[in-house]
Amino acid sequence: MKKLLLFAAVAVLGLTSVNAQEIKFGAKAGANFASVTGDDVDDLDGRTSLHIGAVANIGISDKFALQPELIYSAQGFTYSEPGFDSTGKLDYINIPVLADVTIVEGLSVQAGPQIGFVITDEEDSDDETEDLGAESTDFGAVFGAQFKLPNGLFFQARYNLGFSDIIKDVDAKNSVFSLSVGYFIF
Repeated sequence: MKKLLLFAAVAVLGLTSVNAQEIKFGAKAGANFASVTGDDVDDLDGRTSLHIGAVANIGISDKFALQPELIYSAQGFTYSEPGFDSTGKLDYINIPVLADVTIVEGLSVQAGPQIGFVITDEEDSDDETEDLGAESTDFGAVFGAQFKLPNGLFFQARYNLGFSDIIKDVDAKNSVFSLSVGYFIF
């Protein structure tokens, strides 16, 4: 236990002495183009919705940063057949932690893991709303690009690939393409 505490103290002191470029905090919002993929959900269409949240960008070097985020993300699916329409609402609080690698000044690629916690789990059809039986958490990976302007404005394009089944006893995973605009406040 003493060795673990000593290692943690050295790591913290080492990280504080690293010449971190800067830490930026901001907010973002945008559009989600969500769908559900898997063997059991072939007939489902996508749901277009939104996301909004907070962003931190922690500079480690000139070319590398960590970018954790806390995002409300409306996801799910739609289903339509003659005389019947429904929308599956699977809304999450997503927490991606991304590696941000600068390719050229202002443009970076991003990738990393994401965990999501379900906050809305319902299917709205013509006259009723019912529970979908969603799993409480979703695990996935995020891939994308970010373009930052010198004034703090940034733009993102991302893809979220779900790894875990999102509905109990159904082969169904999240698949979300998102476009965002944001601003690093400080």
